[in-house]
Parts: sequence; C-alpha cells; structure tokens
Amino acid sequence: MNTDRWYYRVFQSAPDLIRALLPNSSGSTSSVGLNPEDPGDRLYRFEAPELKELNHRLDGVLWPRESTGCAETGSPEFPVVLLEVQMHRDTGFHHRLAAQTYRFLQQHPQVVHWTVLVITPHGRLNLGPTEALRLFLEQQVRWLSLEELSREPDLDPLLNLLTLPTRPKSELEGSTRQILASRPDLSTVVLPMLVQRFPELTEEQIMVIAGIPREEIRHTRAVQDWLAEGREEGRQEGEAREAAKVTLRLLTRRCGPLSEATTARIQSLPLEQLEALAEALLDFQGADDLTTWLAANC
Repeated sequence: MNTDRWYYRVFQSAPDLIRALLPNSSGSTSSVGLNPEDPGDRLYRFEAPELKELNHRLDGVLWPRESTGCAETGSPEFPVVLLEVQMHRDTGFHHRLAAQTYRFLQQHPQVVHWTVLVITPHGRLNLGPTEALRLFLEQQVRWLSLEELSREPDLDPLLNLLTLPTRPKSELEGSTRQILASRPDLSTVVLPMLVQRFPELTEEQIMVIAGIPREEIRHTRAVQDWLAEGREEGRQEGEAREAAKVTLRLLTRRCGPLSEATTARIQSLPLEQLEALAEALLDFQGADDLTTWLAANC
C-alpha cells in the first residue's frame, strides 16, 4: 500500500504528534495538547520539500511554529524534524538518508537543532551498510518500529493511528473505533487506510468496521469521497506493482542482472515514474544508462 502518502496525510492533519515520538518526550499526546478540541498544529507545521540537485522529495519536514521562538533554527526542546517512512527492504537506504539529510542542512544553514525520524514496520529490514554511518544513524536518527509501538499497553489513540498500516487485520476494528472515538475529524485519514487494508469489502462493511452508522454513507458526500480515494490508491498500487515487474524484466534484458539496491529502488517508484522508465529504457545501451536515469529522475 502507498504508506508514504498516507503518513504524509497523518502528519499534515496533526503535526504536533511528532512531539510524542521524539526522545525525552513523555510519549503521551496529551502532554502536547492533541485532543478533540485541539487540531494538533500549535507547535509544528508540516511540509514535504524537494531537495534540489538530488531530485528527491523528503517524506516530510516538521518545523517549529513561530510561537516556540525557534521557527527557523529549532531548539533542544523543539528540533526541526526530518521525517522518512521506509516500509520495505532497501540496501541503499542508509546512505541515501544521510545524503539527503546533509543536503537539506546545506540548503537550510540556519538550522541548528535537528533530528531525523524514520518510521519502519519493524527492526528487521535490511537497509544497507551501517559502519561508515554509525555515528549519524545512532546519534541523529530516531527509529520508530510500528511493531514495537503497537505492543505498548494503553496506547494513545493518536499514536495508535500510526500503526494502522501494519496491525493485524483482526485488531483493526478495535483500533479504528478507539481513534475515531477520540478524534472523529481523522476519519479523512482512517477510512482510506481501511479501504486499502480491506479491498474486498463493500463501503457499508468498511463503515461498520469504523463504527460509523451505515446511514451516514448515504447522506455524507465527504465519506463517499474518502472511501473512493482509498480504492483509487489501492488500484494504483496494484498497477504500480505490475508495472515494476515488467520494467524489471525489460531492464534485466537490456542492462544485465540488477543489484538488490537498484531492484528495491525501482520497486518503490510510483506508477508515473515506472511508465517513464519503461519508455526511456528502450534507448538504454547498458547499466550506466540506468544509473544516469535514476540519478536524474529519482
């Protein structure tokens, strides 16, 4: 499923949630004012900037608000947070993360206090060599395992929201109802994820899981739009998987066997980039052409 886009929406809806995920925080959203009366954007604002020259868009950057007194520089209490979501094996991830982090700092020299938050499904992913980057990965990066987070007792509804893409399906009904009971405004985030997790279910069945009265789907156009959006994202994801398989077969014929890192990188491309690559590879003469294309377009 397209988790990058979904987490983009989560932090766009409640950017202050980042406070509960940083070191030295209480781990409770109540301490930063995330409640039904508070939209959760008093302390941070969210954006997803593109890094010039690297042609890579960060999954998100959370900047402290002006009210914190450190909107441009960050502070020990309110650091600038670079957000990355990595849900699949990618042996080039660690080096790419370091490169984009320091490129961001080069483009924003005013930033003094910063940290990186990487969200992963669990701690067993192979994300590449670590030896040359040990200090960066251990001291500057905060790793959030959704598997470990979901095991915490009495998990706050806002933190529970982060676990929806990876929770067992048997637990989704209880988790969803807990979240929406606390923050009904987050149905715009929850419903599309349920549709992606349960593509075989009807709209009415999805509403039952979410604990929303069935009659509301007939009277609320917004709910219909959210459900339709989730189905469209699920359809595009399926098309992207098939396009990746075909493109990888063609690239192997044209460029020879691909490395694991290159294969993972191509599998993570969105559908529009896969289509562009499939067209461009017709002119490739070897592996160097593929490397050049990826550097220029990904």
